[in-house]
Amino acid sequence: MSQMEAFPLDLWDVMGRTVADLYSHLITRPTGRAVRLAIERQLMELDRPVLSQVDFSSVSVLDYSCADEVVARLLLAVRDGTVQVEAWFLFRGVRDFHRDPIEAALERHGLRAVLESPDRGAELMGAAVASERRIWERLEELGRVASGAAPDLLYRDAGDSDHLERLVSERLLYRHPGSGDLLSLRALARSLEPAPEPPSPDESNG
Repeated sequence: MSQMEAFPLDLWDVMGRTVADLYSHLITRPTGRAVRLAIERQLMELDRPVLSQVDFSSVSVLDYSCADEVVARLLLAVRDGTVQVEAWFLFRGVRDFHRDPIEAALERHGLRAVLESPDRGAELMGAAVASERRIWERLEELGRVASGAAPDLLYRDAGDSDHLERLVSERLLYRHPGSGDLLSLRALARSLEPAPEPPSPDESNG
């Protein structure tokens, strides 16, 4: 999928480059702002659409002000064009103690985001009407829906096509620009993983 590039971001690495005292904590707004600005600078260096996979696995403490900076304000910067890059976001490694600060930050700004946790899988977090959540969850279950198959596989009620388009426009789902297929963000991430290298002749001969 040459139109899109995977862009993994481990917050531990970002903090190591931007915060003088390195801890696995995001607990002050200046720290969160420094991390967000570092991410924005990296995004602005890119010249193609990206799936930015922001990894919280190494963050052992997350307060509300840092969630506001690293999640909500990062999304706003891309949405509003402050950071001029075409980016989708998948927040990975989210554990239970990360959830409340992230959810509060999203709700404060009227945003939604896709989070992935080891225990819960992928979730659509933030305000969503029931039809939008149902469509999102169904596509998450299927992974990919071919162009033209959405009415049969995803729609149930009047207005579902509008709800789907809203999810796509908010970059909570991905529509392939070539085929028109719809992908969940986790399916998109899998499609961007490098193909395994073939075994060497020595390995294949045992």
